[in-house]
Amino acid sequence: MLAQYREEADRRAAQGVPPLPLTEEQTAELTRMLTDGHPEQDTLLELLAERVEPGVSRAAKVKAAWLEQVAVGSVSVAGFTLEAAITMLAHMGGGYNVAALIRLLDNEQLRQPAADALRRLTKIYEAFDQVVALAGQNPAARSVLESWAAAEWFTAAPEVPERIVCTVYKVDGEINTDDFSPGNQAQSRADIPLHATFFGRSRFPAGLATIAAFRQEGRAVAFAGDVVGTGSSRKSAINSVSWLIGEDIPHVPNKRSGGIVFGGTIAPIFYATARDAGVLPVQCDVSRFTTGDELTLDLQNLTLTGPGGEPIPVERPPITLLDEYRAGGRLNLIIGRSLTRAACKALNRPEPAIFREITNPQPGPGQPYTLAQKM
Repeated sequence: MLAQYREEADRRAAQGVPPLPLTEEQTAELTRMLTDGHPEQDTLLELLAERVEPGVSRAAKVKAAWLEQVAVGSVSVAGFTLEAAITMLAHMGGGYNVAALIRLLDNEQLRQPAADALRRLTKIYEAFDQVVALAGQNPAARSVLESWAAAEWFTAAPEVPERIVCTVYKVDGEINTDDFSPGNQAQSRADIPLHATFFGRSRFPAGLATIAAFRQEGRAVAFAGDVVGTGSSRKSAINSVSWLIGEDIPHVPNKRSGGIVFGGTIAPIFYATARDAGVLPVQCDVSRFTTGDELTLDLQNLTLTGPGGEPIPVERPPITLLDEYRAGGRLNLIIGRSLTRAACKALNRPEPAIFREITNPQPGPGQPYTLAQKM
């Protein structure tokens, strides 16, 4: 298994991309080797931690089941502690690990580390009712519920930096989603790193090399264009942008988050998809800068300055944008806030006043409906 994995990793490295995540079969073989004892145990544990897709992938099911066996002592691996197994479960985001961690709440020896793991998770869904049921007589489960109600999943995340200094890669004119994610390469879209190698191939072929050169110098890179993201709503477009200018997501293979997109105009659907994915979309006067310029984005005051310190006009973003960025994307924020709301309701307490709130317009007294509203 290791020999085949390394051969495939070398083949993909020649293409400039990381190896694919482990399959269900590879993960099962890996855990078997760990159980039996293997001279390359450290390598196997690293692969298990970093190269298995989290959530509800088939490989994640195998991983979560094996880690639970280690945690309860059914399987023993030298130097790999029960606590380390629970920590690895905690890093799986949500899905099969959640059920395992909830079962561990009933284990007197393991309930505290299991509770610590659950506090940082938000993708709980129907398992929430199980935690509520346990909370009545299980102090560890109660502490998890209280943590969710206090939104510690959010407050424990690193705060948004005061400012971001970035180097721009700019494309003049209109860039549509087919430029980011060519339709004639649709078969590779699920393989984000590979699909990103087709980024801008026909529209701005120097883009990949230029961005890579900036990144190699240790610079944060922002993408910019006059009009960005028109065309279809394909998620693969923002996936490619994230892969090139974002940062690795710990314990999630072949996915990245973060980065900044500047646009004179950013298409609404692309703007929304960027927010969902944890990319920061900023509409501004892009005529004031060009490729290679170093810009400073002040996130506290939402201002932008050019390489000489000159101000660059910026359109005010939605008030929730920085909360979304801190949470790793708008979807993460929506899911987390829904969990906090449910936990507060279960505990009969008010929601914490820590999130930025949208103020919706209110109709005036006696204001009639518009024709569109009536329809």
